[in-house]
Amino acid sequence: MIFSNRSEAGRLLAERLLPFKDRDPVVLALVRGGLPVAYEVAHALGAPLDIVLVRKIGAPGSPELAAGAVVDGANPEIVRNPEVVEALAIGDAYFEREAKRELAEIERRRKLYLGDRSPASVEGKTAIVIDDGIATGTSARAALRAIRRRKPRRLVFAAPVGSRDMIEALGAEADEVICLDAPDWMGAVGMFYRDFRQVEDDEVIALLDAARTAPAKGRQA
Repeated sequence: MIFSNRSEAGRLLAERLLPFKDRDPVVLALVRGGLPVAYEVAHALGAPLDIVLVRKIGAPGSPELAAGAVVDGANPEIVRNPEVVEALAIGDAYFEREAKRELAEIERRRKLYLGDRSPASVEGKTAIVIDDGIATGTSARAALRAIRRRKPRRLVFAAPVGSRDMIEALGAEADEVICLDAPDWMGAVGMFYRDFRQVEDDEVIALLDAARTAPAKGRQA
């Protein structure tokens, strides 16, 4: 399945997620790429939209290779990619140093995107965590573990596309994983989009601002 762009993917994903509309949902996007997808889902469900700030920890000398990921919070969640860590013999000192650097970037983005706004409460609710696709699953695992600590009644992960192996693996982190397309093998997530341009900061801010009024309209429909 090839999607025109993230917005189209979000509208299609929203159709699969409509059964959650009456289950007190809160939609949480992995930014930046997951936000245009999540925006469409939140609008369709009439749900609050918030973000999960995750940063990849790149491997030494290969920053695009995910050795792990970190999520902000009172106790930052750090997830390691065991295969990469073992293959490259990456030590704790490297992870601590890189996690600190990425947490500083997360804090910068949080202030830019949210200002003084508090995170949406998910305690006792249905938390739906969304990304634009699942490649290694490292960022998704980190996000799910961080959200699980916030005590949602049910934790769902949803994406337009993800490899079958990764979907099965995420089943250990979420109560339910929903994916529109699950190929046996996939390379880059961008292969499944005609338009996979980078989501810029101003688009993130605009979508979050628009979502502040969209949920109320959705609940009235």
